[in-house]
Parts: sequence; C-alpha cells; structure tokens
Amino acid sequence: MSFAMKLQNKVALVTGAGSGLGEAAACLLAREGAKIGVLSRTQSEIDELAENIREAGGEAMALRADISEPEEMEAAIAQLREKWGRLDIVFANAGVNGVWAPLEELTIDDWKKTLAINLDGTFYTVKLALPLLQERGGSVIITSSVNGTRMFSNTGATAYATSKAGQVAFAKMIAVELARKKIRVNVICPGAIDTAIEENTEKRSTEKLPQPVEFPEGRIPLTGERSGTSDQVAKLVLFLASDESDHITGTEIFIDGAQSLLQG
Repeated sequence: MSFAMKLQNKVALVTGAGSGLGEAAACLLAREGAKIGVLSRTQSEIDELAENIREAGGEAMALRADISEPEEMEAAIAQLREKWGRLDIVFANAGVNGVWAPLEELTIDDWKKTLAINLDGTFYTVKLALPLLQERGGSVIITSSVNGTRMFSNTGATAYATSKAGQVAFAKMIAVELARKKIRVNVICPGAIDTAIEENTEKRSTEKLPQPVEFPEGRIPLTGERSGTSDQVAKLVLFLASDESDHITGTEIFIDGAQSLLQG
C-alpha cells in the first residue's frame, strides 16, 4: 500500500511551516493525501503556502500563531478542529537558533527567549493538540537537532543546544505515557540542512570561543561539504507520520550524513 493511501483523509498540523523543513514537509504530506494546517507567525508565508497546496490539488488552511504563546496555539488548534474535526499528525517543527555567545555574554533574556520558543513552544503544541490526537491515536514528530544531543562542538550555542536536548527528553517521557493512547512520539535530529535558519542566528563574540577542529575530508562524511536538503528531511517526516513506522516511538533519528559522529 502506498503512502498516499495511508495518509488519505488524515489531518496534519505543521508548525514553522512558512519555510524550510516545515514548508517541505507540509507540501509532501499534502501530496500524499493529508489535509494540512500550516502554522507560522508570518501570515503572508502561510497564506501563500496554503494556496500553493490547494492549487496542486491538496487541502490546506493557514493558521497564524506564535508557538510560545499558549493562547494563540489553543485558538489555532480550535480552528483546525472546527474545519476538519480531527487531528492525526503533529509535526512540531517551529524553532529558532537564537543567540550564540560566550556564557558571560549570553543574557538572561537571550536564554529565556530561546527556551520559550523551542522547548515551551514544543510543549504547548503537543499538549494542546492532545485532546484531538487521542481521539484516534496518531503520530507526533518533533524537530530537535544534532546540537545538544550528539554534537557539542558549536560552542556558544548553549541555549539552543539545551532546548534541543530538552525536546528529546520530553519526547521520550511522553512516548511512554501516550503509547496506551496509540500516539507515537519521535524526534528527528537534523545536522547541516540547506535552509535559511542560519541567517536568523545572532552570533555575538563567538570569535572569542574555541573553534571546532576542521577535518580535511569535509565536515559531512557521506557528502563531503554538501549539506542535506529540506526534501530529505520531509521524507523522514512522511515515514514517521505514516503507518509504515507503526512500531517506532520514543526514538530520535539523526539525519546528518554522519556529521555528528565526526564532530561530536
């Protein structure tokens, strides 16, 4: 049976859908038959994405919300419930790199903002989606990172790495708890992926920090210097969203071409 048949009539919520991994996953899930709630803080991005999905023959609705604001997330999920009456897949993907800086220059506000979006936002997304998810069971996929889980060479990324490690612990805790509700919870840990997130990283005085070792054969063993793509990550999300992965839960999957094994 094809993925398309597996996702037919299922409903997915994709956060951080305005670009990068979220956009690629939303488009692929829609092509494979799912109805998609595309969520982002930027209305214009998700309006365009939802329209593109509809023009391609899929079903989508734009949901504007900040994942770090539980009231906004609650309202967005209520909109999704009103339109489709169910939820089967949650791709909790939204996040920021935040400020990368030496500890003495990383402010309390820098720390709080990164944790509020990446960790608190993941918690709000899953918790507020739970009443709908548990009606039929389903799949939760959380975007973490190689940073904070298997790689610690990006010095200065302290708040970011901590938030990403926290997401993995959160996923493993709730995977056990929600298994009896037939809800699977897994984590993807991308390495270097060709998206615009690096452009949104504020690096402050990182030249003062120790530099990671450079390897002459390239930083990614599988591809040399070539980063992965959003489409490659989207295929992993599709697998974890589908019943093809129906015995996989509480697991982090690294998608990095062995980068984190070399630079950990």
